[in-house]
Amino acid sequence: MIALARDVWNHRFGILAFALVFLIALPVDALSIKEVTSPKGIKGWLIQDKTVPLFTMNFAFRGGTALDPKGKEGLADFVSNLLDEGAGTLKAQAFQAKLENNSIGMHFSASADYFSGSVKALLEYRGLAADLLRMALTKPRFNAEPVARIRSQHLSSLRRRVERPGYTARRAWKLAVFKDHPYGRNLDGTEASFKAIKVSDLRKFVIKRFARDNLVVAAVGDIDKKTFGRLMDRVFADLPARADTRALPEAKISGAGKVIVIQRDIPQSVAFFGHRGIKRKHPDYYAATIVNHVLGGGLTSRLATEIREKRGLAYSVHSRLVTMERAGLITGRVATANARVAESLALIRKQWAGIAKNGITAQELKDTKSYLTGSFFTRLNSTGRIAGVLVSIQLQDIGIDYLERRNRLINEVTLPRVRRVARQLFKPEELTISLVGRPKGVKPRP
Repeated sequence: MIALARDVWNHRFGILAFALVFLIALPVDALSIKEVTSPKGIKGWLIQDKTVPLFTMNFAFRGGTALDPKGKEGLADFVSNLLDEGAGTLKAQAFQAKLENNSIGMHFSASADYFSGSVKALLEYRGLAADLLRMALTKPRFNAEPVARIRSQHLSSLRRRVERPGYTARRAWKLAVFKDHPYGRNLDGTEASFKAIKVSDLRKFVIKRFARDNLVVAAVGDIDKKTFGRLMDRVFADLPARADTRALPEAKISGAGKVIVIQRDIPQSVAFFGHRGIKRKHPDYYAATIVNHVLGGGLTSRLATEIREKRGLAYSVHSRLVTMERAGLITGRVATANARVAESLALIRKQWAGIAKNGITAQELKDTKSYLTGSFFTRLNSTGRIAGVLVSIQLQDIGIDYLERRNRLINEVTLPRVRRVARQLFKPEELTISLVGRPKGVKPRP
């Protein structure tokens, strides 16, 4: 949970809020990444920026919700919401007051593959922010009151979530595609799993999962290499040397051609669809990104044009590449009136088949390259976003010079290569489709 000062007229908060929201988008040549090794051997990446008196540090531990024990799904997510609810000698209220009164932002989250966090502070409170983060990671309290409160919030959220057709469609799709692989489990947790999680499980999670060998760190702001090195030691040096975790197996993608229909009395059906894809380090990743953008990557994509613009079948429809540590996917989503679901799915299959057979045009390649190379750096408009990208680059192991190489890698993709990748990767007959609603003209297919 990001904690900021409540008094918007407070001078320190005003500076921090301005820096978080309106920090300049750094030019590409200013994104000079330096690798820093702390005195105690912790490595991190740094972009020094003196334009505002702000420091942002993002970090991640490899291993996320997919490593939660069976029957206790949601454990990583539970921990992420409790780390700033008291640590060390500070109970929840006192810990939150330290953050708010000193304009420190702190946030934790868990995904299938990673447990992530960040801290933001003005320079004068950088040391305090580091100390609070160290306590949160090494000495969380997990007192009864915040544990009960956060558990109750999770359970309420889960009860609301299972009523959403999109969530139900996505869950059924993942189960069909991943089957017994950990990715196929309900990683958000269930009522039963959250009720089964004990305080001892929370403590074991912290001890086993937070370690220096599965840690990546990045920082952006007004801080030099020496200071950053000392700060990393101040936060992370007390962590165990090695995490006590297992490696996930490679996921085998199943369910090709399967159609799942979950009946629910709602006016429109929600469909989640997709099939196997490629992982981030695959040599054809950029060509696949270009193909997918043309197919379903935006409001001008082929899917959006045919389904939304020409026929008004859906407010939105999209496809995207999903890259995970142990799987690569191409997925999509559409919601449309029950009476026209079959028509929408037929159009999706037709566009999928068309791009596989004929690829994309030279003009589409040119336009997509222009968009992908021009839009990326405009999104790096805050220290938090930049630090987050630096962490992602390390997790994906794509090189410290990635920001310098990225646009060149996209521009080097040729039309013959794009057409080969479209033919090899996009398989309409392999689409797994999961629907929730009362779709007319659509029958389940095992």
